[in-house]
Amino acid sequence: MANGRKNGLYSEISEELSALMKTGWADTERHDLPTDAQAPYAALRRAALSALFPGERLVVPSGNLKTRSNDDPYPFRPYSGYVHMTGDRARDGALVLEPRPDGGHDASCYLLPRDGRDTDEFWLGYTAELWMGRRRSLAESERVLGLSCRDVRTAVGDLAAAPDVPTRIVRGVDPALEAAVTTDAGRDAELEEALSGLRLVKDDWEIGEMRKAVDSTVRGFTDCVGELSRAVASSERWIEGTFFRRARLEGNSVGYGSICAAGEHATIMHWTDNDGPVRPGDLLLLDAGVETHTLYTADVTRTLPVDGTFTPVQRRVYEAVYEAQEAGFAAVKPGAAYRDFHVAAQRYLAEKLVEWGFIEGPADRAYELGLQRRFTMAGTGHMLGLDVHDCAQARTEEYVEGVLEPGMVLTVEPGLYFQPDDLTVPEEWRGIGVRIEDDLLVTADGHENLSAGLPRSADEVEAWMARVAG
Repeated sequence: MANGRKNGLYSEISEELSALMKTGWADTERHDLPTDAQAPYAALRRAALSALFPGERLVVPSGNLKTRSNDDPYPFRPYSGYVHMTGDRARDGALVLEPRPDGGHDASCYLLPRDGRDTDEFWLGYTAELWMGRRRSLAESERVLGLSCRDVRTAVGDLAAAPDVPTRIVRGVDPALEAAVTTDAGRDAELEEALSGLRLVKDDWEIGEMRKAVDSTVRGFTDCVGELSRAVASSERWIEGTFFRRARLEGNSVGYGSICAAGEHATIMHWTDNDGPVRPGDLLLLDAGVETHTLYTADVTRTLPVDGTFTPVQRRVYEAVYEAQEAGFAAVKPGAAYRDFHVAAQRYLAEKLVEWGFIEGPADRAYELGLQRRFTMAGTGHMLGLDVHDCAQARTEEYVEGVLEPGMVLTVEPGLYFQPDDLTVPEEWRGIGVRIEDDLLVTADGHENLSAGLPRSADEVEAWMARVAG
């Protein structure tokens, strides 16, 4: 079968067609590509990684295409540690750090080269360039990345040729490369832990990307408010599609599945079906983030009254969450324990829930027992960057048990969620879910709210909606 498909329309290729396809192609090599602005920062990141593992070979794959169905792949998204170390976003690649006698490393990026025109694969393979778009040549990639680049088709052989070199690889990303080396699971996990930990503090270039992501997200939220009437006439999907349009126009995509949760769906932490009705009188919880072309993502949440005005009970819940977020904000500063903002917000909400009679006090006891979690559900934030839950594999001592430093970017996102079937609260509270989430940069003297362009207080939200939605 000429194209590898069982029921393809063409069963064979004539010699004449094959010869025709291999002739008449222009030389499209680009010699004018500048070095990417990220390249010097990526070099510093590789140097930091190298210093952690002297004398060892390190393999960080980008990953492969994953099949959605039959011969239809999912959109490719590379492993974040690879992106951070190279600035590259290509599939089937790998960063390899080969140890030198002086304790340092020589870095090479193994990549798929451009398809040659000397075989039929360049136009028959459904992952080939004529099907999926032009790739950079190895020479082009070297100029852009500021990094030695090699043909990834030789990577397995190169790795297998030196079996005695102590090696670590990030597991679960590229099975073929993983099979080519002999490693230890525990030591490999330490490599992934290190790659994650090196993203805890963002450099200046990364902070610039985070600003871009958040600014686009602010515009996406404004788009959604402007089209609320269309959502009322259709469903939550209108909101999802509206935000997605902004994400694709200004970035790579959304950084995670958008949560467009109206009514009682707002009480579901990760509601991404987004197929429910949007009704006046209900709240809409919108949790969404634009991912930049370089794959840095924002993560912002606003809870909006669909008809522009909070009911008294909705406002009561909203203002409690707002005050909890304010308490969390005050705890975000260099030298503070990472947990401090979470503790501050959760203690405040425990006090409110005791005050309302929904959990048994005193408030300190309720907090120590975690009773507020019936209504707060999740933690109050997380690191943010290349992943929406960035640095997730970092050492616990550096992350959850660590201390905030300038350059860290994190979310502060308290919430209250009263389930529609919760008989412990009055009926008018049931089905109300409120979360407010912002993206904070830790600075030398405190923090900067990167998403301050979106209103937060109840009065500000109502005034903003009146201006934008009419």
